[in-house]
Amino acid sequence: MEAFNSFADFQMDVLKEVGNIGAGHAATALSQLLDKPVDMLVPKVRMVPFEEIADSVGGAEQAVIAIFLRVEGETPGNLFFILKFEPAKKLLRNLVGMDAVEGEEYSEMELSALNEIGNILAGSYLSSLADFTQLNMQPTVPSLAIDMAGAILSYGLLQFGQMGDQALLIDTKFLDGSDEVEGHFFLIPDPESFERIFVALGVHTP
Repeated sequence: MEAFNSFADFQMDVLKEVGNIGAGHAATALSQLLDKPVDMLVPKVRMVPFEEIADSVGGAEQAVIAIFLRVEGETPGNLFFILKFEPAKKLLRNLVGMDAVEGEEYSEMELSALNEIGNILAGSYLSSLADFTQLNMQPTVPSLAIDMAGAILSYGLLQFGQMGDQALLIDTKFLDGSDEVEGHFFLIPDPESFERIFVALGVHTP
């Protein structure tokens, strides 16, 4: 993975800019959907090994809500937007204006709202990456699951097949007054997709 190491060392500024642009697009799209201002903080962007994805959201046994989909086109891969329960409820109350109660139960309307927010985020970040790399990336219809983080990632492996061993992590934060709501966005390109991304970003594989 020498090429990946070079990519991580010298192209993170590019990926951070992609994250910033994607966050701006997502904030605009959510503002239009909700008919209210939506602020998103500058996201933190980093690359993580696949086996550390669950650790990034609190561990394999952490109960989470995940919106996941398949990325099709020139660089196929998998995409997850993961929220813990408390931030998810806070997001529904503060951003969407729903009277969400604490706990692990979610109404169909709440799940639908979370699914749509995840869909907008996925589309915004993918569009930003596709625009920058000039590669075709199309999201499939998203699915939503409530389970432990490890189980959701394992299900993704079963449904989508073998995943790449590295993930692009974008920590997304919504801002409602002084209140922050954090979610985690993971893009996991298929192994064969890395070379295309490397070439598009000017880092050629050996």
